[in-house]
Amino acid sequence: MTLMTTSQAIVRWLTAQKIIIDGEVKPYFAGTFAIFGHGNALSLGDALFDSQNEMKTFRGQSEEGMGLAAVAYAKAMRRQQCMVVTTSIGPGALNVVTAAGTALANRLPMLILVGDTFQSRTPDPVLQQVEHFGEPSTTVNDAFRPVVRFWDRITNPSQILSALPQALMTMLDPASCGPTFFALPQDVQATAFDYPAEFFNETTHEVPRPRPDLNELNKCVALINNAKRPVLVAGGGVHYSLAEKELAAFAKEQQIPVVETMAGKSSLPWSNPLLVGPLGVTGSDPVNELVSESDLIIAIGTRLQDFTTGSWTLFGDKDIVAINAARFDATKRRASAVVGDALATISELRTQVKPTNRADWIARAKTLKNSSVVLRTSREKLKSELPTYAQVVIAANEIARPEDYVLTAAGGLPGELNNNWLSKSVASFDCEYGFSCMGYEISGAFGAAIAQKDMKKTGRVIAMTGDGSYMMLNSDIYSAVLHGYPLTLILCDNGGFAVISRLQTGNGAASFRTMITENESAARVDFVAHAKSMGANSHRVTSVSELTKKLLDTANSKEVEVIVINTAPTTWTEGGAFWEVGIPEVSDKKSIQEARAKLIDGKKAQRKF
Repeated sequence: MTLMTTSQAIVRWLTAQKIIIDGEVKPYFAGTFAIFGHGNALSLGDALFDSQNEMKTFRGQSEEGMGLAAVAYAKAMRRQQCMVVTTSIGPGALNVVTAAGTALANRLPMLILVGDTFQSRTPDPVLQQVEHFGEPSTTVNDAFRPVVRFWDRITNPSQILSALPQALMTMLDPASCGPTFFALPQDVQATAFDYPAEFFNETTHEVPRPRPDLNELNKCVALINNAKRPVLVAGGGVHYSLAEKELAAFAKEQQIPVVETMAGKSSLPWSNPLLVGPLGVTGSDPVNELVSESDLIIAIGTRLQDFTTGSWTLFGDKDIVAINAARFDATKRRASAVVGDALATISELRTQVKPTNRADWIARAKTLKNSSVVLRTSREKLKSELPTYAQVVIAANEIARPEDYVLTAAGGLPGELNNNWLSKSVASFDCEYGFSCMGYEISGAFGAAIAQKDMKKTGRVIAMTGDGSYMMLNSDIYSAVLHGYPLTLILCDNGGFAVISRLQTGNGAASFRTMITENESAARVDFVAHAKSMGANSHRVTSVSELTKKLLDTANSKEVEVIVINTAPTTWTEGGAFWEVGIPEVSDKKSIQEARAKLIDGKKAQRKF
């Protein structure tokens, strides 16, 4: 038996958990993002201090930011490793709720350890405690229940003996993977207990690969064998399963074109002739045309979000095969479910699906892919008073190296990168569009930069953000500077929440409280000076050619580089599938009446169930 505090036991157990990656044993919990306060500074903080050689602790600037950095780290590592996030009680804890929701929506692992009130209740109410009349056991930490896969409050030191392994298995399971949470009362953190020595034995794990049910697999095989014009939809699960090579081989053998969801982008490099491009609301019109002409949708590792399905207008009543580790995702909208790991399932399909000549269908896919390239070229050459988002994205893409990693989230940039960023290598793209969380761009870049270094990759993280997201959460510029993680941030300043202004005006409403220019006397933020004040090398460019030069000049920088460029607020990449939004049913405005009529007409194509 080993006498130690609950906090010491938690940290020691965490450092004993290992994972096999490419034949090498590595820590599963790669590090801890921490902001210490009176709920976690003493017991848990002291335990982390004593374990610095086994697990690095990063000082966060905001609780939400470090949570989002943990999300981006897990995604860059393709769920093979994850981070711990710890905060004090009260507001510190609640600030992580948004990041937890982001991890849950994207099916990504993260362990959250937050301080809680005293289990004894003797000092109650303590600083930052919110009291619930009639429910004294309820604290703000209960707010995490809807946004995590596993939630527990440790009220006795012995409980971690079963709770910690259960949380770990939740994160390792491809079907249940998501954030896990522990509320740690301050007195319980400090309480000593005799733990079995075996509990701290080094344990090496492997992510399980559940194989598909034979009956489900046979139905899938029959549908593919009978299909003349099938399409493979590559989702984020392809990345998480490390199934990119298997997907490429299956597509080539069966002559099936591949289209990508936002999360699945870079499953194949653009150079692969069978990759056609992105589908859906932020997808390419030629790609959506290919999907509309198909007779079978083979969806791999996607939760079939509305931006992928065009609010369920894109697939019509076509047959859908859904390959997914989670039955919840595999059974949506009458899909023929194949519940299993993507790599394992595709491997079995390769042995059972008969060879089929689909030369005409592949030729059609190549024609439509070429059409997408023509559209992209026209955007690049568009004459505009200010550079457009598309031109900024294309310029950065042209000089990016295969080893570089691009990252964005929310606003107008996801659609622009989805259409205009041509991936040069596998798993080199991260657009957080599961939760579309503004602020992810900078914090996520910090987390991804840590992952790049942990993987010993030589590429650079290139993050792209708008001024709106920058204003929401920018302090992790300082985190990257403080901890010495180089990255490049391209800040496109279009004067506000321009894509939401577009949403308003495009659906019959007026632009309202979205653009800073609505107030002609409003001051504009000096983003160059702001980023410089946090220790970054900061630059302003006024043209695409200047941007290209600055990106080339800083490509091998060992520091944080922020490049600010003013961009056009109303020029966007047009196209994409139908998207259902909440347009008022009754209005005196003719423009809204017309937008509502267009919405009703678009809904006629929706898959009913």
